[in-house]
Amino acid sequence: MTQNGEDTAPLRRPEAAGLHLAPDGPDHRPSAPATEPTELPQDRSQAILEATKRIGAILKRAGHPFALAGSVAVYAHGGSRYLQHDADFAILPDDAGAVAGTLREAGLDVRIPPEDWLLKTTCHGQNVDIIFELAHQPVTREMLDRAHVLPVDSVLMPVLCPTDLIHSLISAFSEHYCDFGSVLPVVRAVREKVDWDVVRAACGDQPMPAAFLFLLERLNVIDPQEGQP
Repeated sequence: MTQNGEDTAPLRRPEAAGLHLAPDGPDHRPSAPATEPTELPQDRSQAILEATKRIGAILKRAGHPFALAGSVAVYAHGGSRYLQHDADFAILPDDAGAVAGTLREAGLDVRIPPEDWLLKTTCHGQNVDIIFELAHQPVTREMLDRAHVLPVDSVLMPVLCPTDLIHSLISAFSEHYCDFGSVLPVVRAVREKVDWDVVRAACGDQPMPAAFLFLLERLNVIDPQEGQP
């Protein structure tokens, strides 16, 4: 899940408490290689689902609060099964270090990218993003508490509620990133489950999100805002 910043002063990022994943060196033992199946599913979407299920099971067993995000979350809410990107998990910023340790203990390599709002790992040959900031805002306990427990290809796990999911996608629009075409089918899939008043209140006064909301109204995907023609 890629985020793009506005052309404004950068926001202060939350510190990921306890996150110290320095590169391997003389005093650092390399992570154990992840145990992968000898043959991956030929279906890319199924491979992403397999990775999602394994990571979700690891986080559940360790008791880490989390919620599935991104395209797999849309699938869990009834959207398309055509998954051609990565799997995304939202966690609390303060849990980043503990989650990284849990994944490494499970034999997964954990990487720290230049972006300071997520961790990355690979499972079943698929990229997995462990995110502690969505749409420039830290993941909160309240957001995770609103998650719905849903089956993801037969494995139950918490999934971001549709309103938070759509809000995170629309709020990411900026002058540098406004791919309305990729988000439009997502909105169509879950529109009846979204509290659009909440979405409008949260990001409807920002230029790019406002433009997308206007497009949704003109396409009759959502109803016009009350009081508007």
